[in-house]
Amino acid sequence: MHTDRQDTGSHDLRHHGDAEVRDDGARLTDLAVNVRADTPPRWLRERIAESLTGLAAYPDGREAREAVAARHGLPAERVLLTAGAAEAFVLLARALRVRQPLVVHPQFTEPEAALRDAGHTVDRLLLREEDGFRLAPDAVPEDADLVVIGNPTNPTSVLHPADTIAQLARPGRTLVVDEAFMDAVPGEREALAGRTDVPGLVVLRSLTKTWGLAGLRIGYVLAAPETIEELERAQPLWPVSTPALAAARACVQPQALAEAAHAAHRIAADRAHLVAGLREFAPDGLRVAEPAEGPFVLVRLPRAAAVRRHLRDLGFAVRRGDTFPGLDEEWLRLAVRDRTTVNSFLQALDQAMVLSQH
Repeated sequence: MHTDRQDTGSHDLRHHGDAEVRDDGARLTDLAVNVRADTPPRWLRERIAESLTGLAAYPDGREAREAVAARHGLPAERVLLTAGAAEAFVLLARALRVRQPLVVHPQFTEPEAALRDAGHTVDRLLLREEDGFRLAPDAVPEDADLVVIGNPTNPTSVLHPADTIAQLARPGRTLVVDEAFMDAVPGEREALAGRTDVPGLVVLRSLTKTWGLAGLRIGYVLAAPETIEELERAQPLWPVSTPALAAARACVQPQALAEAAHAAHRIAADRAHLVAGLREFAPDGLRVAEPAEGPFVLVRLPRAAAVRRHLRDLGFAVRRGDTFPGLDEEWLRLAVRDRTTVNSFLQALDQAMVLSQH
């Protein structure tokens, strides 16, 4: 792993998985977007629909904030509701007074994009395939006063030990941990959400991935009260809509948490099935980044750009990897889907790899 202070790179930090399905989504099976399939569930749609009778009033986020706080065993002053985790990255970039931010890559690119848009010069710590894309805490420079890392990390699907991440904490440093996919990990092991013993810790959570609410935009920040106050001052008035607040309350109730826990175990089983199928392509040069712990898998294969185009012709959308700093055009990210979908995808992948040779 190494730190890159000069290269802003040719990576398109604003490219996201939805771009892969935007034009032809109706005919494509989507393995590009990391949102759980067949969501939101009916009961959640009904809860959101019930909130529509209250649209004449301005949104009141107090109940939702209390509900999220209770879910993590925290006081409400440690919670800030946001229009998805992406808004939280913008607030952090604009509100916090930092001199030397560092983003651990490969990871979700929006944190760096938000920091650059706010006028910051951003360092990159590039984790390497040969190290399993795993972090060594001493690789982070001491002068970094804001460090951003995902856990589990998008797109590598690496789940870093919580103790390893906690070692990054320093006096005067803000440690931002993006846990947008943590509820897809059985038992949420290695989670830092709810911890108050790590100085400078800021944890971001999203409700859009597990519950299929990307179009509604709802997430939250967990941090020390003084940090929450700084971020809240940077927010516009009424940033989270009434339907999104209803969703937040619903998704942190015990029944919803139990459903999410069940889904996490199902995702783990479906991911194991996908990885087992992908390993069959090892003789053709395909490598899986393992162990994968998130609801997606990162693979490296020859002629990946051509394979992706042929997969599209065969009806499957996958996420290109070359927009992530630290990766190149040989990488693809695949969202975990049910076994029937995966089996069809593996057959298409076999065809696409053959076609890419011609």
